[in-house]
Amino acid sequence: MGTHNLTVVSEFRLMGFSEDPDQQLGLFGLFLSMYLVTVLENLLIILAVSSDSQLHTPTYFFLSNLILADIYLTSSTVPKMIADILSHRRVISYVGCLTQMSFFILFVSMDNMLLTVMAYDRFVAICHPLHYAVIMNPRLCVLLLLLSVCASLFGSQVHNLIALQLTCFRGVEIANFFCDPSQLLNLSCSDTLIRTIVTYIVTTMFGFIPVSGIVFSYYKTVSSLLKIPKSGGRYKAFSTCSSHLSLVCLFYGTGLITYLGSGRSYSPSKDMVVSLMYSVVTPMLNPFIYSLRNKDISRTLKRLHSWRF
Repeated sequence: MGTHNLTVVSEFRLMGFSEDPDQQLGLFGLFLSMYLVTVLENLLIILAVSSDSQLHTPTYFFLSNLILADIYLTSSTVPKMIADILSHRRVISYVGCLTQMSFFILFVSMDNMLLTVMAYDRFVAICHPLHYAVIMNPRLCVLLLLLSVCASLFGSQVHNLIALQLTCFRGVEIANFFCDPSQLLNLSCSDTLIRTIVTYIVTTMFGFIPVSGIVFSYYKTVSSLLKIPKSGGRYKAFSTCSSHLSLVCLFYGTGLITYLGSGRSYSPSKDMVVSLMYSVVTPMLNPFIYSLRNKDISRTLKRLHSWRF
């Protein structure tokens, strides 16, 4: 495959899931349904949190922002994919690719940072319950949110700066249904030293550090739980962080599968399925997991349902 100068390459071609005309209607219905369910479920959780004064706590403040990030994450990829299925034209401009990649990295990083902040919130709630209201005050909550946004914007712009330095490409076909950052960088025929160094820095910032923070928070949390004498009280305390643990396992589980799978063998179809799990299925399942394992959310949702009928 020949090398294309940046001045010539004005658009990229997205592989998509299938080019079979007989499958397009089914794919359109599937992805449109998944997108609508994801948006409606997440908006319902936000409505439940905003309508119940008992849920106006730091835990649900961070949860609401996590859910907003999930909505934006899904919206950065799925509408374009649905439009491509309808138009039978799987192309995206160079500027559009950078824009989509920027938003994708931004909201994935937001998920990452907010899950870490929520782990700290659970640590304070269980290990320092008497000082929880003082420590997790509104000012600190807003500060943690702003730090998460700023760190995510930094990571997104770093990737964009790397992409803007690319001067040539080995091809124009991206083996995914959206502008996957790793796919775009792999198409580059430029010097890889700088982007490799920056990639390691960003991976450390949004991978190693957040995961270490979550692991340390839950190490201290579990240690405190084990000191509770009564098993009933221990179970009640653990139930307050079980929903967050489920979200962490789902988010990092799909991410781990992505990187381990790509390291063993390369398969475009497999990578697209894993990317779909990571960017679409996980945001769709998050509200279901949280409402299923959280009694406060379940109670508020039932109350909203009773008002409707």
